[in-house]
Amino acid sequence: MERGKFRGMARKAAYRKRRQNRLAMLLVTTVVLMMMLVVTFKSVELREKRQFYMDREEALLREIEAEEARSAEIEEYGKYTQTKKFVEEVAKEKLGLVYEGEIIFKDEK
Repeated sequence: MERGKFRGMARKAAYRKRRQNRLAMLLVTTVVLMMMLVVTFKSVELREKRQFYMDREEALLREIEAEEARSAEIEEYGKYTQTKKFVEEVAKEKLGLVYEGEIIFKDEK
């Protein structure tokens, strides 16, 4: 009889062990699925950030090009202000000076 009791206890122990294994597998599967969800959401978030930064980089590069062009214009204007032609234009427009013998015509408006 004790042998039968031992077999019954062994079966119960094996049943409990299988049940615990199933529970453990369920918990592990749940944790893995949750981790997959977190990784998926974070990857989407990172892709959006990456796109934002790529767009921002393009905008900044365009802005740099515009500022370099503006800088070149300013440099060219600085050279122009050192010429005799610029001095003559300013003298005529701002100060009203003219060369000797030059005739000035004004509108009646």
